Amino acid sequence: MANFPRRRGKNGTPAASKASRFSKFVRQPVTDGTGKKTLRRRGIYLLPNAFTTAALFCGFYAIVMAMNQKFEHAAWAIFIAMILDGLDGRIARLTNTQSEFGAQYDSLSDMVSFGAAPALVIYEWSLRGMGKLGWLAAFVYCAGAALRLARFNTNIQVVDKRFFQGLPSPAAAAMVAGFILLMNDLEFAGNQLAWVSWTIALFAGLTMVTNVPFYSFKDVNFRKSVPFIVVFLLALFFALISIDPPKVLFPIFVAYGLSGYAVFFWRMAKGKPVSIIQTDPEH
Repeated sequence: MANFPRRRGKNGTPAASKASRFSKFVRQPVTDGTGKKTLRRRGIYLLPNAFTTAALFCGFYAIVMAMNQKFEHAAWAIFIAMILDGLDGRIARLTNTQSEFGAQYDSLSDMVSFGAAPALVIYEWSLRGMGKLGWLAAFVYCAGAALRLARFNTNIQVVDKRFFQGLPSPAAAAMVAGFILLMNDLEFAGNQLAWVSWTIALFAGLTMVTNVPFYSFKDVNFRKSVPFIVVFLLALFFALISIDPPKVLFPIFVAYGLSGYAVFFWRMAKGKPVSIIQTDPEH
């Protein structure tokens, strides 16, 4: 067989083959017990990404249900996505399976479940009859969720861990879904509440992109022992939700959505820094 000369690069050195140039995206060298290097295929962690995929499915399901005029199903799907989104990160940390892929996948899932889905659900339920004003409010919400997620990813290393910068997108989605559930439970039609829906969509969308601090609960130590009364109050809380979920969940998330402004003005009145992006510890 004829020996053809190897292709050379611009500096005269032999050019790498196509397989070798792209092999780092497929395999990575590892060292076995004898010190000999072997190749292992790269992969992704199954457990946390399975929860992220389930949350993504719930967001997509909510959109489909809204298109089929089944708004109660759509609202509950958003709530289930919220629970799954809270689990995937904790599971990744507990099992030591965090990865950059998982972080990016989680953000994309959040954009569908807590950005596009709530905007489309409330538009189909109540805002469609308002014409341009209706879809503009839905777009403001969707754009606010996208900007909120992008800012969270870029500021994650500099933001005070005790607070979120702006309303978290799952809480904003829960506010929208909770309102739909409550009004359906009270037998109000969406077109009767168009301006209320418009206000909620704008409030949630704009609050996501503000610098208002919202308590993150990340400094709560779940491994620390607590008094017995705390466990009893937690059981009472879940019992109250189970009695009438629509009438309990919506006020909870409205209260959380307003709590950030209460913290904001309290800090301003006390002369404390309003911004939660800090380089020095707060005294």
